[in-house]
Amino acid sequence: MNPFIQSFQKNKVGILFILIASISTASGQMFWKLSNGKWNVYLLLGFAFYFIGAALMIVAFRFGSLSVLHPLLSMGYVFALLLGVAFLNEQITMMHIIGTLLITGGAILIGGGDH
Repeated sequence: MNPFIQSFQKNKVGILFILIASISTASGQMFWKLSNGKWNVYLLLGFAFYFIGAALMIVAFRFGSLSVLHPLLSMGYVFALLLGVAFLNEQITMMHIIGTLLITGGAILIGGGDH
């Protein structure tokens, strides 16, 4: 069997948790931006989402190899870009697309195997 597939099978629960953690922390950062630096519901939601993401990250490391899971945290940058476009009307440039492809490719290559 392909080593990449073997690694995925071995770490699939951890990968799921780390990706959810990345989405949660990116959401927390988006809510912080929406708060405009003021104490309001957005700021509190930001703290809650970021806390959930941090807790899920800790849990994820129980279910997979550090060398596989930790590079996947960089997917948070990709999720932040997508959230910015969807909810903050930010624009995606060609540099964003290239950067997103590089981040995704790097996360897959670095985290793609246990050895």
